[in-house]
Amino acid sequence: AIGQRPRIKDVQADDLEGMLRELELAKERFGLAKDARVFSCFEAGRDGFWLHRWLVANGVENVVVDPASIEGSRRRRQAKTDRIDARKLVRTLIRQLEGEKVCSVVQVPSEADEDDRQLNRELEALKGERTRHRNRITSLLVERGFRVSVTRHFLTQLDQARSADGRSVSEALRERILREYRRLAIVLGQIAELESQRRAAKRGSEDPKIAKVVKLERLRAIGESASWLFVMEGFGWRTFNNRREVGSLIGLTPTPWDSGEMRREQGIDKAGNRRMRWMSIQIAWQWLRFQPNSELSKWYQRRFGKGSKRARKVGIVALARRLMIALWRYLEQDILPAGATLKA
Repeated sequence: AIGQRPRIKDVQADDLEGMLRELELAKERFGLAKDARVFSCFEAGRDGFWLHRWLVANGVENVVVDPASIEGSRRRRQAKTDRIDARKLVRTLIRQLEGEKVCSVVQVPSEADEDDRQLNRELEALKGERTRHRNRITSLLVERGFRVSVTRHFLTQLDQARSADGRSVSEALRERILREYRRLAIVLGQIAELESQRRAAKRGSEDPKIAKVVKLERLRAIGESASWLFVMEGFGWRTFNNRREVGSLIGLTPTPWDSGEMRREQGIDKAGNRRMRWMSIQIAWQWLRFQPNSELSKWYQRRFGKGSKRARKVGIVALARRLMIALWRYLEQDILPAGATLKA
């Protein structure tokens, strides 16, 4: 309430009933009707979005804000306490509700949207584990002088392996490697299971997200993993009003420094979805290879094709941003990227 000191109370984590009681007491404290509108906000973090959904279900008009977008002091040392942070968030919320753009509001996925992201994220985690297991096995062998590739015939090759000085793999080392290989086999089995599940989800599904996945896969240079990631992480449930919002999602927005006589580019902000950013760069390279006659590829070749290695790397980031905007228009407006071809 204007002119009154803020009411700050501590509520234990997960004490939802305590939260409702404090909301009722706050209305009494400020002389508000029981059906008065309640606005709230909290910073996006490890706890995710379940609290937001609960607050909305209980009549609270909540927003989730990006912590990095909240204004802060530029002093080297500054006080930080929960009380100070609470007051800052309240002031930020009031200014945001009055129409001032003071922070970035996060688009909150539904519980179903979060579930749809799990398959691809689990696959990403498993593939990382696969690489770690293979590297560990290779390293254990190399430090003893053995050169054995971790393939489907690995166990046979391990028994026959000989070092440059004629030694075979010792029993202790062999047991260590076999245990590591069994863990690798479990990971490989789970990867195959999830990839099969992903393929099965596309057959006969009427889900609009799956339709977008299939639509993206029709484009040359885009495969199953990329199309699934792009849709489930972003294009399947987020809404975009313009191309800048698409660039912000993947963190490929430029950050110029233009003050007085100082003018320089600080690079991309990397504040968006790291998975989509990583995949967009990979797909940009694939786009140059499989869509050489597209306008995007021609633009890249004109601007960066004859430049240095560093210039080409800078250019691929610019191409990735343009490509993601083109894919968004392709999905939402059915506008095929100029010069692009579909798979036969």
